[in-house]
Amino acid sequence: MKFEEYLSSLQSKTVTVVGIGVSNQPLIELLLSRGIAVTACDKKDRAALGTLAEELEGKGCRLQLGPDYLKNLTGDVIFRTPGMRPDLPELTAAVRRGSTLTSEMEVFFEVCPCPIIAVTGSDGKTTTTTIIGALLQAAGRTVHLGGNIGHPLLAEAGSIREEDIAVLELSSFQLMTMTRSPHIAVVTNLAPNHLDVHKDYAEYISAKENIFTHQEAEDIAVFNADNEVTRSFIGQERGSLRIFSRRETVERGTYLAPAAFGDGQAIWVSNGFGRREVLPLAGIKLPGIHNVENYMAAIAAVDGLVPDEIIREFAGTFGGVEHRIELVRELDGVRYYNDSIASSPSRTIAGLNSFPERVILIAGGKDKGISYDALGPVVNDHVKLLILCGATAGVIRASVEQAKNYNGLEITEVEDYRQAVTLARSRAQEGDVVILSPASTSFDRFANFMERGRVFKEIVNQLL
Repeated sequence: MKFEEYLSSLQSKTVTVVGIGVSNQPLIELLLSRGIAVTACDKKDRAALGTLAEELEGKGCRLQLGPDYLKNLTGDVIFRTPGMRPDLPELTAAVRRGSTLTSEMEVFFEVCPCPIIAVTGSDGKTTTTTIIGALLQAAGRTVHLGGNIGHPLLAEAGSIREEDIAVLELSSFQLMTMTRSPHIAVVTNLAPNHLDVHKDYAEYISAKENIFTHQEAEDIAVFNADNEVTRSFIGQERGSLRIFSRRETVERGTYLAPAAFGDGQAIWVSNGFGRREVLPLAGIKLPGIHNVENYMAAIAAVDGLVPDEIIREFAGTFGGVEHRIELVRELDGVRYYNDSIASSPSRTIAGLNSFPERVILIAGGKDKGISYDALGPVVNDHVKLLILCGATAGVIRASVEQAKNYNGLEITEVEDYRQAVTLARSRAQEGDVVILSPASTSFDRFANFMERGRVFKEIVNQLL
């Protein structure tokens, strides 16, 4: 069904949109602009929404706000916000009464006229998605970047052409109820995550699998052979398989091997027709072996779509995505990095492994039901001073002190980031690295990891 056909099908129906957040606001505006009867529900009250409430009502939107925003949900079609479980009692009751439950992303897959490349995983998906989109754009393609990155695309689907490419980052929440898969599906890696929302790790993995389980013979799946879970996906693909690995040579996909010219290693591509060197690791500006893996995943996805010389030129200049081991500033020989995206232990472990020297680590936030056992040993090996704040300070401290390699690492707990940065500044010496990498969500003090990272950067940039 095409975009205009879908909107026409809603003309005689009532639509309820649950959540008036960033991902759903363009959807609400679109539906209202087409004269569709819309009810928008949100747990925020009118005061919290501010002028947005009046603006929506002025366009004909009915609002259902506050603690009872899910009570007696009605509507022929209900759009859920991505982070909301589809099996909430209020939603399932509405479905039993005859409502159709969907989401902005599910409908986009239904109406998008161009091929879709989508990326999911526990770590690295935003950087990998960004690299894929930028490489295709550099190769002359018109790229529509969306999903968890960029902005919602459904409202723009009417202007997307068949020859364009949509590049999406997809979360487990978006994938839970998907019945369609992209033309090219990339899974970077999987580790326990979002267990504060998912019932268990098995459900989380099952949601991620939806990125490829609905593919067809002409589609492509890209899996990480070095990750235990994603390696188990090999053989389940419906179309062509490409894998990437730092540890072994692959028949189809990307792998590491000595560079043909010069020292060090390079990313090589094997596509069934031969093997070729694409990108020397020395030519990658982004630090960290995890970013090598991100490039390997991206190159596997765009092989045949982007010339190798464009990949090399891009890798030499791309400095990364905000909040992902982002260099904030260098002051008196000390480098300050913002890795606020690290909302899980595995992300912080990857960040710590990016630096050869021991760092001053600022960590802590809100727990999301994940074990911190694996973090402790890595912190002991890579950190010279651990500064903790937030609700998870105690559990992170315990993981460090209970690790077998604990050797008396200095651990200090503070009240907030200003105290943390002030302490780090007073203790850091020339050549040191100070990194915010919380290993926890931001929801104990901030709206999201972006706000957390920007607050940290503001404090760092105020240092004299």
